[in-house]
Amino acid sequence: MTTNAVAAAQAKGWRHVYFNAQTIPFWGVHILAIVGLVQLGWSWTGALLCFALYVPRMFLVTGAYHRYFSHHSYKTSRWFQFVLALGATMTGQKGVLWWAAHHRVHHKLSDHEGDLHSVRQSGFWWAHMGWILARDLEGTDGSRVKDFAKYPELRWFDRYWAIPAVGAGVLTFAIGALFGKAYFALIWGFAVCQVLCWHGTFTINSLSHLWGGRRYATDDDSRNNPVLALITMGEGWHNNHHHYQVSVRQGFKWWELDLTYLGLRALAAVGLVWDLHGVPQHIVDDVELEPVAVTSR
Repeated sequence: MTTNAVAAAQAKGWRHVYFNAQTIPFWGVHILAIVGLVQLGWSWTGALLCFALYVPRMFLVTGAYHRYFSHHSYKTSRWFQFVLALGATMTGQKGVLWWAAHHRVHHKLSDHEGDLHSVRQSGFWWAHMGWILARDLEGTDGSRVKDFAKYPELRWFDRYWAIPAVGAGVLTFAIGALFGKAYFALIWGFAVCQVLCWHGTFTINSLSHLWGGRRYATDDDSRNNPVLALITMGEGWHNNHHHYQVSVRQGFKWWELDLTYLGLRALAAVGLVWDLHGVPQHIVDDVELEPVAVTSR
């Protein structure tokens, strides 16, 4: 994906990017969540269901899309790689090859010209979600993901990513129907949960480059933020990650809670994943900046 492609997409204006035929499902899920909540009202049971499904959703975004397919920070078998790809694609953020290829561009050009989702270069809303909605950025640059593009099943997910995403909604509705709560499950377990997962993920592209503290002097605006780390199960330690990208662990200090890392440790304990790439002590001990309070910039 070239710098020109990003500029061309942005030049067509916000209506073209945010409101077109392709974005109808995205906004439709938002509308379904809002209308459903108005109809059903607040429910602690619904909130619990939402949380119970948010955790695995976010884990698949952070542990699969990001730490595995984008950074290859651990290894696994081909069959479990398929499981990770299926689960990640069910979160509605396109195919794993597309996601990883775009993310690798972000790291190569982070907050510089050509970065696909940079607040500094393109503003908050583009960094938050414009880049994933823009029709002009639909293509996958296979040259950036040669390590995974060789697998036909992953190429299939890249082409037909909407099928697993829709399947997540259908499955939630069907399971809810077994308990006489089909609509309730669709709203709380799918629509509300999906919207929260989308925007929770997107905060790392937007807010994590605006709000937080900087431990390492990286050549970008990445920041560490414990609030965003909690929302995203560890991704909020974003300055750490930009300092040493290949690590499976993004909370470098003992007190930096990284739930995705703990989940991957659990999978490693039962043999589903292995060779988790750690953080060498000399990386942790690199020259640090003066601590910066977590404040808005």
